[in-house]
Amino acid sequence: MNIAFLACSTTLPGAPDRRPDAFEHDQQMDAIVAALRPGESVTDIDWQAPLDAFAAFDAALIGTPWDYFDNRDAFLAKLDAIAALGVPVCNSPDVVRWNIDKGYLAELAERGVATIPTLLLDNPGRDEILAAFDHFDCDRLVVKRRVGAGAEGQFDFTCDNPPAADWRMGHAALVQPFLPGIVEEGEHSLIFIDGEFSHGLIKRPAPGDYRVQSLYGGWDTAVTPTPDDLAAAQKVIAGLPFPAPLYARIDLVRGPDGALLLMEAEVIEPFLYPLQGPELGPRLLAGLRKITASAP
Repeated sequence: MNIAFLACSTTLPGAPDRRPDAFEHDQQMDAIVAALRPGESVTDIDWQAPLDAFAAFDAALIGTPWDYFDNRDAFLAKLDAIAALGVPVCNSPDVVRWNIDKGYLAELAERGVATIPTLLLDNPGRDEILAAFDHFDCDRLVVKRRVGAGAEGQFDFTCDNPPAADWRMGHAALVQPFLPGIVEEGEHSLIFIDGEFSHGLIKRPAPGDYRVQSLYGGWDTAVTPTPDDLAAAQKVIAGLPFPAPLYARIDLVRGPDGALLLMEAEVIEPFLYPLQGPELGPRLLAGLRKITASAP
């Protein structure tokens, strides 16, 4: 089995403008390499490489294509084209297409998943943000791109520091009340491989920040979730409108009543924290072997 690990120009080793968080790419590659069987291989490759470059692989694993949200249509088209070559893509293009717009949160809420209260807005401006304070009866809001990742292009507003009069998001957005649990306890990430719980961690922001990504100084700690916390994540997996994908990272934060609320169900290109889950590599490869064995 020869695996293509889809990356981007700024996460590949040796890139002159490599991202500061590209060490996460290396950790995931190391976990996979360590679990390979004789005769198997994995190669990291820019997802924007010519289509012919993917024809020799037995499977394509979406790894660190962390520029996809600025190239949405091209990214989806490339995944479809790779799959059309007969190369299984994980997670599948249909799963990616569903997950690429964070409006899926509304669908999961309708399916009974406890989510952070969310407004879905098209290119909001100052007036829509001021109205959202009243809608949620809160004094702090987080505004995110509906197609985005890694907290890039994200805004944090308070009643005392609202958007400027001429501010506009510039993208379709989701607006959520800020939940203090993100700084008081951290963000829970529970990772599932082939539908089964693999490992969990709590990600905490740097002092004075609320973003938990390593790019902003966030740090993490491995954790064994309580039965209730695990059940909250499992309900998300069960609520997905498709069978459990090869990998999923369920990100949650503690709500006012003490229960975990869904922030995002990450099934495109999440960092899967292999150092906190030493069985990640073997589990991913076991799932990939099943998928390639059943491919036409």
